[in-house]
Amino acid sequence: MKAIILAAGRGSRMKNLTDECPKCLVELRGKALLEWQLEALRLAGINEIAIVTGYRRELLANWGLVEFHNARWAETNMVSSLTCAQEWLQSEPCIVSYSDIFYSPVAVQSLITCQASLAVTYDPNWLELWTQRFGDPLLDAETFRLTPENTLAEIGNKPKSVEEVQGQYMGLLYFTPRGWTEVLRIRAKLTSDQCDKMHMTGTLQKVIEANKISVLAIPYTTTWGEIDSAEDLLYSEGCFK
Repeated sequence: MKAIILAAGRGSRMKNLTDECPKCLVELRGKALLEWQLEALRLAGINEIAIVTGYRRELLANWGLVEFHNARWAETNMVSSLTCAQEWLQSEPCIVSYSDIFYSPVAVQSLITCQASLAVTYDPNWLELWTQRFGDPLLDAETFRLTPENTLAEIGNKPKSVEEVQGQYMGLLYFTPRGWTEVLRIRAKLTSDQCDKMHMTGTLQKVIEANKISVLAIPYTTTWGEIDSAEDLLYSEGCFK
């Protein structure tokens, strides 16, 4: 199995921390976020790893990774970056990781062993983490509702209450060629502008609505975090204590 790390964006909410480097090279506990991701992927048994570059791609050239480049990184979102790697996605199952998160090999292994066309990991204990990060957890939360079969029923909308958030999407996914083909089928019906602006959770919601395949949701309760600001870096230091 292969893995693709999405690292095209600058991470503007990190402010001066990404003036000179992409967000994945910001350090957490003395290691770049990219190092944390590579360690988890390799410990889970994945050694063929690609990275989708954009902003400051030259700084990612010597990491020994296959490069897919999104030349339009400043005008497009995550799914457009992922299409740059569709040569891999169309040929075999792939783990897909955001580049601003950290997690353990357990999360990766849970995806590798799943029996689904498309799957995501999620944190069912999200509320404490989001309260720590934002005070009011609904400021940044999105809906995440599950079916009795533990597949996604809804994702990515603005919640009115915490009851509409049964977990936090982490930015770690699993695509089979069948799952990726469904994404391409959906994007083929959109305008170029809509494709450019489509976020990953919005794409997953369209997959749910099309009802051709299910999106498996796998609970994960071990250490993880998302680094979206300098404050997140400070908070995430405590995750390892």
